[in-house]
Amino acid sequence: MTSFPHSAQAVVAEIVRSGFVEGHHYGSVVALSPEGHVEWSVGDVDSHVLPRSCNKPLQAVAMLEAGLDLPPDLLALASASHSGEQQHLDGVRRLLEQALLTEDDLRCPVDWPMIDAVRDEALRAGDEPSRLFMNCSGKHVAMLATCVANGWDTSTYLDPTHPLQQHILKTFSRLTGEPVATVAVDGCGAPLLSTSLTGLARAFRTLAVATEGPQQAVAEAIRSHPELVSGSTRDELRLLRAIPGAIGKAGAEACYAVALPDGRAFALKIDDGGARARPVVMAAALERSGVLELPGVDAAAARRTGEHVLLGGGVPVGEIRAAL
Repeated sequence: MTSFPHSAQAVVAEIVRSGFVEGHHYGSVVALSPEGHVEWSVGDVDSHVLPRSCNKPLQAVAMLEAGLDLPPDLLALASASHSGEQQHLDGVRRLLEQALLTEDDLRCPVDWPMIDAVRDEALRAGDEPSRLFMNCSGKHVAMLATCVANGWDTSTYLDPTHPLQQHILKTFSRLTGEPVATVAVDGCGAPLLSTSLTGLARAFRTLAVATEGPQQAVAEAIRSHPELVSGSTRDELRLLRAIPGAIGKAGAEACYAVALPDGRAFALKIDDGGARARPVVMAAALERSGVLELPGVDAAAARRTGEHVLLGGGVPVGEIRAAL
């Protein structure tokens, strides 16, 4: 069994309270230049990781290549880890109707919305947990719709040997430029493909610079409907709105990939899965590469996505700060 080697990682964020560094987040970060070369890196960016939901836009490209046909908003949902808001539920229902499917066809788990405030609203409304609420439901319906378009079996679409998953594996490997070393199982039950952080950044760069075909279609869907890819209150949405033309996707265990239409691309992973450090480190990585100085970028808004305040007695007393 291979794993992400802790000894090769670096301190990427510090936990500071009352001026005292009380802890650290370890991880790795890679930044690609506009030409696609590694401009700088921190930690191990060559060993394989499990990028979790960062893989979704790449899976969406594979599904388009296999004959899936979706408008941009539903394609954004196919790439999403959504918050379970009404806009997301409505879109997933449209996806099901378009493919002549029902919620019972889904093989993702029954779940509540992933965002506390949305879950609380659902509870107050008397809702029950459902497969539609599950943040990966858009991807699952898109997978089913791809099976319908090809006449593939829909009951076994999550099997790694299924034609759909085999096609996704080949496309994923092509986009990352690396053979898949590990096929695991993601939290939603779908096959989870490994790559290095450099491979992940390379794949997102391919989408961000594309001028035609499925890669451009997925990138444009993310650009035009970022609120469907995450949610109306998420840091990923705020970052994409601050950087014109950018695409990005966060994943569980604190993975994150962002790419710009000029070819710059970034990927990171926080080793302990600490989600609080993920946006902090990404904002710092973008600043280190000069992205926040580019024309049209709302630098203040981008920096705010990287702010994480620590409280003491309800009063700010510290922060999570990047150490790049």
